Amino acid sequence: MRVLTTLTALVGVLENAFAANSTFYNPILPGWHSDPSCAQVNGTFYCVTSTFIAFPGLPVYASKDLINWKLASHAWSRESQLPGLSWGTVEQQQGMYAATLRYHEGTFYVICEYLGVPGGIRGVLFKTTDPFTDSWSDPVLFKPTKIDPDLFFDDDGTVYSATQTILLQTLNINTGELGEATNPWNGTGGVWPEGPHIYKKDGYYYLLIAEGGTAEDHAVTMARAKVSDGIEGPYTPYEKNPVLTARGTDAYFQTVGHADLFQDTKGNWWGVALATRTGPEHEIYPMGRETVLFPVTWEEGEYPIASTVRGKMSGWELPPPKRDLPGDGPFVSDPDEYDFPTLSALPRNLMYWRVPASKAFAISRQGLEVVPSRNNLTGVMGDVELNGQSGLSFIGRRQEHTEFNYSVDVTAPKSEGTEAGVTVFLTQFNHLDLGVMRTKSGLSLRFRAEAQSVSVPVPATKSIPLPKPWVNGTIRLEIQAGNRTHYSFSASRVGDNGKVIKGSRQDVAVASAALVSGGTGTFVGTLVGVYATCEGAGKGASCPAGTGQAYFNRWRYQGEAQAISATETVPSK
Repeated sequence: MRVLTTLTALVGVLENAFAANSTFYNPILPGWHSDPSCAQVNGTFYCVTSTFIAFPGLPVYASKDLINWKLASHAWSRESQLPGLSWGTVEQQQGMYAATLRYHEGTFYVICEYLGVPGGIRGVLFKTTDPFTDSWSDPVLFKPTKIDPDLFFDDDGTVYSATQTILLQTLNINTGELGEATNPWNGTGGVWPEGPHIYKKDGYYYLLIAEGGTAEDHAVTMARAKVSDGIEGPYTPYEKNPVLTARGTDAYFQTVGHADLFQDTKGNWWGVALATRTGPEHEIYPMGRETVLFPVTWEEGEYPIASTVRGKMSGWELPPPKRDLPGDGPFVSDPDEYDFPTLSALPRNLMYWRVPASKAFAISRQGLEVVPSRNNLTGVMGDVELNGQSGLSFIGRRQEHTEFNYSVDVTAPKSEGTEAGVTVFLTQFNHLDLGVMRTKSGLSLRFRAEAQSVSVPVPATKSIPLPKPWVNGTIRLEIQAGNRTHYSFSASRVGDNGKVIKGSRQDVAVASAALVSGGTGTFVGTLVGVYATCEGAGKGASCPAGTGQAYFNRWRYQGEAQAISATETVPSK
């Protein structure tokens, strides 16, 4: 307790010193953006975050000012980079775990590992000289025994990778060959020492790690070794550990940990970490683990001092606001306004749950064309044809705001037994769906909640028959988060002019966000998007012959407000 009190006092001094400079809001990468790793290269900041089984994987974001972040590329954007791995992954939270992003001698590197396939952990090292296109290389493969690989280039040209527990090995970045492992430090006694990053500064190797598990006890700790003693140590722990944590507090930003440190062009130090906007209750946090930014003071020969993570931060003077960045990816938190027939390619911020089936998604004159999958969003576990391993007919984007409006127009399905709709999706076992379904008796709206491992009652499935004027037209489905705790689902009939017909709105359901908080998706966060299914009919991977495609158009996502504390929200920009 005395250590935490001392650290709090130091942080208070630090924040007073920063107060006259710049102010910003956390999270800087809102929505599911866990395990961040960042670097600054020639005045541009780059970050990568985890994606697990989502695809494309390992998004790389770029920013000139630390506030406006553009989706630059994905390190894993082609199934051919890792053929067969996605469809061989069974569990919901396997796949691409925590990555590290580094730059060395003109090349960007993203190192990660893939979990959940036969043969154990697959280490992957992607490279590119242009992070603003999906031109990342096929990975150099290596065989680690633990997760969360770091990548450290020492001055003598030796490259090291540190992993969970903490293991340190040399790594040949061209062949993937690993050297003999040593264990220079294993933390201060917290469970799961992991997420290591090595920095060389002022005659020391500094080893930053996460420990305590990625929940309420999460913390960032550090040790250092003299360069004269070598990178293997011995390492001396910081006497004021933890460097950063929210454990044991009533802070709104909880689970703070898995940090990385970097400098701006003026030499000021900054840190990023994951955090969850739960408050001490840990009940409602659909967006999961998000990326937060904090200023750091790191005096010569000393350990770094990090500012406590809050929603409203004071820090070093930020670079001037600037959005002048190459590439065609959207900026995080910007609205979606996608009219699919006018697009030449699917927007870069849309993602799938595993690699999708070939030709399952296409842009046509009728809109976003989705081939229904036999499995619905939950699937049937144990049946490889129906469990979703071969891809769901689902495409979505991250929920990035506490309050938002999302809507899309769907053409009424033509084939009996086919359903097309919208969803708030956490995993296959935690999602909230509003679909338009055609049955023998006609067209109906169906609301369905799948929610495992949650503490609130799961609402019953609800069906609403639709009148004949709706049967062959266009229906606008809408999901709205008007507060922190609930989603509302509604449907409206769309006229020939593309506008909602007055008086046609049907309010279908209201559901608690606790249904998609944690549960079977403690490592991930909610996506909002569209799906299509024939609900198990058919054979093999295909729906019955004659099952038509689903068509979606007028995709809109608009952020309204962001919670920054238990009582405060700020309007979305």
